[in-house]
Amino acid sequence: MSENQAPSSGSGRLNTGVAHNARVWNYWIGGKDNYEVDQAVGDQVAGMFPVIRDVARADREFLGRAVRHLVENRGVRQFLDIGTGLPTLDNTHEIAQRSAPDSRIVYVDNDPIVLAHARTLLTSTREGATDYIDADVHRPETIVERASATLDLDRPVAVMMLGILNFVLDTHKAQDIVRQVLSAVPSGSYLVLTHPTTDTDLGGEGNVEAMKFWNENATPPITARTRAEVTAFFDGLEFLEPGLVSCTRWHAATDSPTTVPQFGAVALKP
Repeated sequence: MSENQAPSSGSGRLNTGVAHNARVWNYWIGGKDNYEVDQAVGDQVAGMFPVIRDVARADREFLGRAVRHLVENRGVRQFLDIGTGLPTLDNTHEIAQRSAPDSRIVYVDNDPIVLAHARTLLTSTREGATDYIDADVHRPETIVERASATLDLDRPVAVMMLGILNFVLDTHKAQDIVRQVLSAVPSGSYLVLTHPTTDTDLGGEGNVEAMKFWNENATPPITARTRAEVTAFFDGLEFLEPGLVSCTRWHAATDSPTTVPQFGAVALKP
């Protein structure tokens, strides 16, 4: 889809009667694109697991640091952002094009609420390009095929998977999705990933009951994974320093960052 095309309605009708992740996440980071049902579930989860609001903000801040690092220090000019979520301040294309106006970005999501706001993601510098693909993460072949209309897949691409694989409940399927997408991009590409965990060293034990409540009262269902399971998504890749860490600690903005139960990492495809 080009900048002058309207998003399709292929994802179905917007359901405002059930809390939805994109809207609840928007609520946690202080956005206004949410409804009472999202706020109620968001408040309940935050009451059970207060750090979740910090996780939401930390995940977004990690995105900014990762994109800036890849553009300014690694020369990346192409981004495939899978599981875009609702537009907010400093979206991927804004961060990348601020430093490198010729950057090209393709967003991928299939939530009706995100589709409704996709026009915000289709602004671009004259030198660069942005695109939005209405596609499901479970269909990586479709994502790659349609992304190739905007991205040159013979040149390095940063594949962004922030807070999306936790909605693919089958771990083997999630690993296969990563493998398929990474196999379509060349050496010199990157995987940028965040993922919630129940690991106690990151304070993740509270995720267990919070996610149980979520899965009973909201959509889509979610899961957390251990360090070993998240590390497996990076098989065959080379971690950039400091490796797989709490996302607040990846190129931390402060000398003593807090720890949140959300892994974050960036890795190179050699």
